[in-house]
Amino acid sequence: MTSAATPPQPAPLWRPDSERIAAARITRFQAWAAERYGAPAEGGYPALHRWSVAELDTFWQAVATWFDIRFSSPYTAVLADRTMPGAQWFPGATLNYAEHALRAAEDPARADDPALIHVDETHEPAETSWSELRRQVGALAAELRALGVRPGDRVSGYLPNVPQAVTAFLASAAVGAVWTSCAPDFGARSVLDRFQQVEPVVLFTVDGYRYGGKEHDRTDVVAELRRELPTLRAVVHIPLLGTPAPEGALEWSALTSGDAAPVFEQVPFDHPLWVLYSSGTTGLPKAIVQSQGGILLEHFKQLGLHCDLGPEDRFFWYTSTGWMMWNFLVSGLLTGTTVVLYDGSPGYPGTDAQWGIAERTGATLFGTSAAYVMACRKAEVHPGRDFELSRVKGVATTGSPLPPDGFRWLHDEVREDLWIASVSGGTDVCSCFAGAVPTLPVHIGELQAPCLGTDLQAWDAQGRPVIGEVGELVVTNPMPSMPIRFWNDPDGSRYRDSYFDMFPGVWRHGDWITITDHGSVIIHGRSDSTLNRQGVRMGSADIYEVVERLPEIRESLVIGLEEPDGGYWMPLFVHLAQGAVLDEALRTKIKQAIREQLSPRHVPDEIIEAPGVPHTLTGKRIEVPVKRLLQGTALDKAVNPGSVDNLDLLRFYEDIARKRG
Repeated sequence: MTSAATPPQPAPLWRPDSERIAAARITRFQAWAAERYGAPAEGGYPALHRWSVAELDTFWQAVATWFDIRFSSPYTAVLADRTMPGAQWFPGATLNYAEHALRAAEDPARADDPALIHVDETHEPAETSWSELRRQVGALAAELRALGVRPGDRVSGYLPNVPQAVTAFLASAAVGAVWTSCAPDFGARSVLDRFQQVEPVVLFTVDGYRYGGKEHDRTDVVAELRRELPTLRAVVHIPLLGTPAPEGALEWSALTSGDAAPVFEQVPFDHPLWVLYSSGTTGLPKAIVQSQGGILLEHFKQLGLHCDLGPEDRFFWYTSTGWMMWNFLVSGLLTGTTVVLYDGSPGYPGTDAQWGIAERTGATLFGTSAAYVMACRKAEVHPGRDFELSRVKGVATTGSPLPPDGFRWLHDEVREDLWIASVSGGTDVCSCFAGAVPTLPVHIGELQAPCLGTDLQAWDAQGRPVIGEVGELVVTNPMPSMPIRFWNDPDGSRYRDSYFDMFPGVWRHGDWITITDHGSVIIHGRSDSTLNRQGVRMGSADIYEVVERLPEIRESLVIGLEEPDGGYWMPLFVHLAQGAVLDEALRTKIKQAIREQLSPRHVPDEIIEAPGVPHTLTGKRIEVPVKRLLQGTALDKAVNPGSVDNLDLLRFYEDIARKRG
């Protein structure tokens, strides 16, 4: 009896050459860690990853040493308690995040190099040198102290992605304050849902912002924020649109004109650095607190090893201050990298706008959303033909899984020798669970591998790890950037319920994933909006990938609804491309695509034309609130209005529920 042959691994879309592997920082780190800390010298990344989770304490000690973390007080252990939640990292240690972010300014050879390159919709880059950024941070930190800001106080920003936001954040971190920010396209209610929870003492604001070729005045919103945030001691006015400061506000220019050298408050490793927020679609956003030391360590690893960033690089990621990717982008400063800040519409004046910014700024790593890549594909953009992108060594995507067609498009239309890194993580850890590895091949539709120090597994309902099958994304060991707590959650119950209710002591993230037999990761979408037909589970992302490949479909939303009689209704809502008509021919075409490319069990029961697909303020499709609406929940109970980009769209889905009713 002969055993069945192992099926051949799929051929990769891209494979790094030997020179690139040898030059990668992660390769040098592995060789160094093998000498100093007993890491495996052979076996490449898979061996290094196995060691990083098996010897967790040693791995993170190696990261701290490799990146020369400045501990002003020594630590008594690397990981004193690994219980989740509540792991204790580097007890006894003190440090400061901002001190590390400005370290490149101490090098006389780099003082005049750009730390920041700012681009707005005119696409004319403006540079801020390392020495100038350090001077501004020092001046502003001194003024914050003069205003009475002390370690642990909250400092908030209602700011676009501009250099002033980076300066305000770093000055806050320098004094040991806790930073929190929202983008100025958030309405007053959305901002107050977030800031009222943390009670800031200082608010940095703009008078407005520019987006899509238009100016958007925010003076009324700022006035409302001032009225509704009684803990404010100071408001700082940044005149982006040129208006004078309102009465009682301080001028940005006055607070940043001094020459005081920055004084970096040395704080405990687990001292809060910032508060990030969940999307808050079904209630108040969770106020997620992450630590100075935890973020410092995690971001050094992620940016310096996984993203392969260093002093010669320019790092551009399209984001806003209301999304964790802004915090991640700013941490590029830790590795001495020049950070590119873009403030404006992702598609202005044309869909190809972001490629133009990458060209103008000399970006070496360009990060964007999967949705933007797919929009470029549909619009027949040709980046490699129309832009000089020879400096771009990699394109990274997040926000949602990058569909296979997105991989192919980047490979074909940007450059064949292009590192494509689809990454996945979350606001909850402000980092990636899986994604970029510069020394591994790229397979179509797959994230390259779990990240170092992250014991990422797919678990079945019984809590057993599975390979080659869909399972719950879990992390079985602590990560330094996991939340130290949620704000206003004194007994930790909300934190525990968010990640540890299904598998106590193990982080369950709420995504369906497959870990392949060659070690890569496939993301199938959120497990809390899973499509379960006749016991066969499928992520909504799989449906979107097939449906949105059709040129007639701009965007789609699929919902699986358990009905009281035991039935299951699965409608597919489609937002049509201009000129397309949802006739019987198109319905048949959609069903046939799903049946043939995915699963006959997951052909929708109905295909319904929708005026649009609702999103969170950070651009993610809203599935669970729509599901609740279709189940008959009232709109004000199904969704937090301040978390949605277009509340009127939800009324359409509410009407559908009423008609079914």
